[in-house]
Amino acid sequence: MSRTDIIVIGGGLNSLVAAALLGQSGKKVTLLEARGHIAGLSSTEEFAPGFTCNVINDVVKWIDPRVIQKLNLVSRGLKLDSPEAVKIALDIDGKHITFYTDTEKTAHSISTHNENDGKKWHRFSEYITKQTRFLEKLYDLTPPKVPNIGFGDALDMSGLITPLWKYGTRGLTDLMRTAPMMMPELMDEWFESELLRASISTAGIHHLSFGPFAAGTGYNLLHQHVHSNGVIHNTVYIKGGTGELAKAVKSAAESYHVDVKTNAKVSSIIIEDGGCTGVQLESGETIAGNRIVSGLDPHNTFMKLVGPTHINPRFLTQLKNIKYRGSIARIHFALNGLPNIKGIQKDQFDSVFSIAPSVEYLERASDSVKYGRLPENPYVEFTISSILNPEFAPEGKHVLSATVQYAPYSLRNGSWNDELKHQLKNNVVKVLESYIPAFSSLIESASVLTPVDLENQFGLTEGNLNHGEMTLDQFFFMRPTISTAQYKTPIKGLFLCGPGTHPGGGLHGANGFNAVRGILKK
Repeated sequence: MSRTDIIVIGGGLNSLVAAALLGQSGKKVTLLEARGHIAGLSSTEEFAPGFTCNVINDVVKWIDPRVIQKLNLVSRGLKLDSPEAVKIALDIDGKHITFYTDTEKTAHSISTHNENDGKKWHRFSEYITKQTRFLEKLYDLTPPKVPNIGFGDALDMSGLITPLWKYGTRGLTDLMRTAPMMMPELMDEWFESELLRASISTAGIHHLSFGPFAAGTGYNLLHQHVHSNGVIHNTVYIKGGTGELAKAVKSAAESYHVDVKTNAKVSSIIIEDGGCTGVQLESGETIAGNRIVSGLDPHNTFMKLVGPTHINPRFLTQLKNIKYRGSIARIHFALNGLPNIKGIQKDQFDSVFSIAPSVEYLERASDSVKYGRLPENPYVEFTISSILNPEFAPEGKHVLSATVQYAPYSLRNGSWNDELKHQLKNNVVKVLESYIPAFSSLIESASVLTPVDLENQFGLTEGNLNHGEMTLDQFFFMRPTISTAQYKTPIKGLFLCGPGTHPGGGLHGANGFNAVRGILKK
């Protein structure tokens, strides 16, 4: 039996961040990853001979600045790139709306659809930015222990004074008002153009199983724009693929003598006298450690690795009440040439493209999750990742990766199989061909990942990329449960650091960073 100070389970971004920071503090740390390589949801892999893709995420919405600075990620090879045109909302008639890093250019593009909307754009950008400044400070915090908020918790909350001083109580009031809103309510207050309303709403439903008419989609809109510096639909590419982000953090971890083990699947967390003493691997090996940090989602951590017999009934009820409901599919297309997108110039091909002609279109697409059926006209967002990374495809060929909402985890009449995956692919191709003439003729091969595939390959309960829905009832001191919101769990020595904790999903690393503070206090 080997022994270490701290065992970190999982090789995703937050696990790597936590391991690196714990190693930096002088702890002896062992990180265990079940798959053959680290990266998790930031993985970059070959999906067809000669073709490589970002398996889950083509872009990063934001990365916690504390992580970049504390681990010196830039000096470790991390290269970030933001295109001038961050997102293009495709119009069937070629009258697209382009969102730029320059708000003036975005306003001009919007004005071609609706002059009044263009005039409001600067104020709307400032309105969203003002609210995300409060979230940025909130995201730096460990959630307080509710209802027993102590002096230390109150002191931690003092970070909110900065945005209060700058924006006044009106800014906080706007946040409390916007977060519970449904997207049509928010859009009704600002814009008339249907394409613009829909495009902004896509940020509100990003990686959710709900449609834009669901309450609380306003919060998800704000979450996607934290640290965006006022750029709506902010887009950050990782040069070389999102896997390079994980590699940079792994480099930091190993420089602090963290022992990173791959093909090391944990079968159980060993519990003795109500506390952790180590882990058992599928290989039969046992590793002892007094503290264990899990980057897995709460269901996998507690129900599978700890086991219900070691969980008290009240906490078990809380765990069972966590909502997952994955509804994201990914389809990667290997193309024999560069697609021709109507109305798009070649120098704009490094953008993110969305197909969402109206808010009602998005809502109808979300019905597929509600009724457990394949979406006939899904919401599709895609990138041509081989533009930024030519090494992703053979010369003259390309990779188009599509994120598809809403593909239900559970189907009412049957379960996912190759035939249904093929049908989903055909539905997506049909949508794409409305904007990319003869797209199907470019396809050499395709790889389809349903929520069930994501569950099986990445250990995501119900295929949920956020380790739990991003909803207000699973926010801050209630994420993932009221008993575990401080990253510490009711089981002595066991901590959480994955996206299921505050501040939620995304490749930002804030969860791992925040978790380490609590771990080092013990």
